[in-house]
Amino acid sequence: VYPLLAAMGFVGSLCTFQLARNIFTNPEVRVNKDHRASGVLENFEEGEKYAEHGLRRFLRTRPPQIMPAINNFFSDPK
Repeated sequence: VYPLLAAMGFVGSLCTFQLARNIFTNPEVRVNKDHRASGVLENFEEGEKYAEHGLRRFLRTRPPQIMPAINNFFSDPK
């Protein structure tokens, strides 16, 4: 039962993190009434900053492979 609880705790924390990130940093989410009444915002810089976060910038420089060393070992001719 403990591995199941650990997995469910991990998934629950991921969901909580994503919800908190969207509520507090997403430029399209408006929590208080003054911001909701403002209508369409022209905040392209803030949206670009939200979409291009640090993890995405890091992964853009990495090869799109799960285990590149093992893939290269079996696929590259010697």
